[in-house]
Amino acid sequence: MKATISAIPPFLVFVFVLFSVATLSSQAPVSQQDQPEFIKQGQQLMREGKLDDALALYRQTLQTSQDSLPANIAAGSVLDLMGRGEDARKYFAKAIEVADAPEHKAMAQRAIAISYAFEGDCGKAAEYDKLVFDFYGSAKNFYQQGEIADEIARVCLDSADDGRNRYPGDRVAAALDWYKTGHETGLKEPGIEPARKDLWDFRWEHAQARYAVHTGETAEAQKHVAAAKAILDRGTIPQQAQFFPYLVGYIAFYSSDYTAALAEFLKADQNDPFIQCMIARTYEKLSNKEKALEYYRKVSTAIAHNPAAAYAVPLAKKKLASLAS
Repeated sequence: MKATISAIPPFLVFVFVLFSVATLSSQAPVSQQDQPEFIKQGQQLMREGKLDDALALYRQTLQTSQDSLPANIAAGSVLDLMGRGEDARKYFAKAIEVADAPEHKAMAQRAIAISYAFEGDCGKAAEYDKLVFDFYGSAKNFYQQGEIADEIARVCLDSADDGRNRYPGDRVAAALDWYKTGHETGLKEPGIEPARKDLWDFRWEHAQARYAVHTGETAEAQKHVAAAKAILDRGTIPQQAQFFPYLVGYIAFYSSDYTAALAEFLKADQNDPFIQCMIARTYEKLSNKEKALEYYRKVSTAIAHNPAAAYAVPLAKKKLASLAS
């Protein structure tokens, strides 16, 4: 389901899109004309791989408009992509300081949460996203509250794997708790429609399957995969079908069936940096260094500031350094 952006001023649409990507959620389209000119220019520079130039542009804007919320968040986002999290969070802290409405403050808090996710810090990410979770709770926006819970869960689950197949049990357990909270919270939506209920149930089965494979319960993971497929087969949430190959590939990868994992990942969203990273990791497991490097390079150029990029970009850069040596 698409998140609602109608209550957000046009100059913040760019900022919203950067942080509206919760687990298994589609994004609302963004009109280029709604974005400030410096944001359009910065995005283009980032797409060209010119992160230093984009950062310089945002800093230039801040010289004359130091309280600009989108400029502060944009500058912080670039710094995270550059691996400079401590510097990034200075801009996000400024964004919190100058936020002129509770929803804008929550947006900046979410940015800090993602910044910590870039460093694999599940605890600090959860600390800041919990503030956003509480904000949506106070507004009785159960859909967005559920999305934030799922975001915390994804960050914790992703950060449990540092690319060397090591899984801290506390992070995996925390992820399941937050996924459960997201499921239960999302279902509180008044007058919830069948399609929305199926969405939350599908996400919950998806999450439980990923949790189970990390705890060595492969058979249990497959049960949840089957349950997720059964929900999709009802036909109420066709936009979620793209996330099923991701799930099947994920279970295959962590079950060490790399040939099957690759086949499924190649059916998933090829523009998602997390999927690109999993493809790279799978090629690496299959001893295809050339293809692994190709995909790690793709991931390293991602410009999103969301959970998928927070996991994939730092890992890809580490892998490029180690594999190229």
